[in-house]
Amino acid sequence: MNFLYVYTYGASWKHRATKHIEMKKTFTLSVFTANKAGILHRVTTGFTRRKINIESITASPSEVDNIHRYTIVVNLEEENVKQLVTALEKQIEVHKAFYHSEQNVVYQEIALYKIPSGVITHGGLAEKIVRQHGARMLAAEEQFTVIEKTGHAAEIEALFIELEPFNILEFTRSGRVAISKPMRELREYLEELEAAAEN
Repeated sequence: MNFLYVYTYGASWKHRATKHIEMKKTFTLSVFTANKAGILHRVTTGFTRRKINIESITASPSEVDNIHRYTIVVNLEEENVKQLVTALEKQIEVHKAFYHSEQNVVYQEIALYKIPSGVITHGGLAEKIVRQHGARMLAAEEQFTVIEKTGHAAEIEALFIELEPFNILEFTRSGRVAISKPMRELREYLEELEAAAEN
């Protein structure tokens, strides 16, 4: 765990106090809910009330029928993330919430870049840049070409910077999609919750 050490000096050097301030880190939250209207608003309200900025959010079905998954990225101290997850799980229709550090998830994002076709159709520098970044041409029209890049945020940003001089006409980027490395399945947690409710 990373800490920032802050030294506070009083009237004397002998009365030095040390505070441990936990550093913010990036965490991925997986929130599993019923697939009903209004759930997203209730989930995000928990962040708004705590003045927590959501870096990205993605909604999708999960591996369990009728259970929806929200993948949310935040930059927070771990203690605050724990409190947030506990609060989310208290909400009606939220079945389970988890948080994971960057080391405990496999994740990707996808981005689309629209650039003029003329800068890429002649095998020039723009095409070389696209290939060097492991991107691909998704669609080619007479006036524009759409480039697709899948990767981490830094990789997507790096390609954007290199393509910017070629006049990016349009750019869009997804939120993070992530799979946790721990092997325990969501079904196990749901079965435990059902058993606890019956007792």
